[in-house]
Amino acid sequence: MPQADPRRLALFRVRPARPDDLPGLRALADLTGGGFTNLPGDADALYERIAWSERSLAADLGGPVDELYLLVLEEEASGRILGTACIFSNLGVRWPFYSYRITTISLKSRELGRTFRTQVLHLVNDFDGAAEVGGLFLHPEARAGGLGRLLARARYLFMAGHRARFPDRVIAELRGVLDEAGNAPFWDALAGRFFGMSFIEADRFNSIHGNQFIADLMPKYPVYVALLAEEARAVLGVPHPAGRAALALLEAEGFAFTGYVDIFDGGPTVEARVDQLKTLREARHARVAGRVPLDALSTQPLHLVATGRLSAFEARALPLGKGKEGVLLPGEAGIAPGTGILHAPF
Repeated sequence: MPQADPRRLALFRVRPARPDDLPGLRALADLTGGGFTNLPGDADALYERIAWSERSLAADLGGPVDELYLLVLEEEASGRILGTACIFSNLGVRWPFYSYRITTISLKSRELGRTFRTQVLHLVNDFDGAAEVGGLFLHPEARAGGLGRLLARARYLFMAGHRARFPDRVIAELRGVLDEAGNAPFWDALAGRFFGMSFIEADRFNSIHGNQFIADLMPKYPVYVALLAEEARAVLGVPHPAGRAALALLEAEGFAFTGYVDIFDGGPTVEARVDQLKTLREARHARVAGRVPLDALSTQPLHLVATGRLSAFEARALPLGKGKEGVLLPGEAGIAPGTGILHAPF
């Protein structure tokens, strides 16, 4: 894994999104190139996601609940928003969550002496009730030096600090392969034939209005993969090239591909048990005993460090030392002595 730069990392924090982050999030949405439902380009839809996150942070427990926690990567000194990621607490509450599950069937003819094996797609709601981590997107300037790892893993430390708000199962969807025009070969070969709209139109509609239209129009019968166009078969379960680094982070955390793909672009869905995520297994509570200059901790290992709860949550990547009555953190981080933290190796 590339070496993280402690000095650069110390300039950033991850925190919940606020309404005044809208311009920064819109600027990020303009860089996605489409196919990124969790970061819609529509200003009203994006503002509603911020409002939804704020409602979730203020909500009492109990449910089933339909919560969204939208996090941003902020350069503290300038206030620039250079990344975003989110957590959905309970899929299937607002509307059913659809996936295609891939199975394999084997057909044999004794007379011909031939065996035919093919994959079959089944439209399912198997992930209803699971949590989802998604929406991980970084400005090109922030795609090195450990910032992507900070943003991605801050979600898991948020889950660790608010464990009662999440179920036992969590998934992540990876964006599928798109062509140069932003179209999805998988959509064009299958769902697009039933909806009368392009992938770009359907993706935009889904991000604003939800996916009830899928239940209304999507064929309910299994689909034989062998009948799809070669271009669609080639991208089934394959992540977008820009998502390969995100997939590596997910796999390092404990996520695995189990044969589910996105119904829009055919990208892979990976899943894990929340309590088996690497960050949750390694997370520990501690209290800040004192602050020292960053250079004084140059030989200490980096840790993912979180303070605060709900709307006050903040996460940083910092070197962490051991004091007599707690941990030592860089004074540059501004975390006061006596503060309780949750930390895990970075």
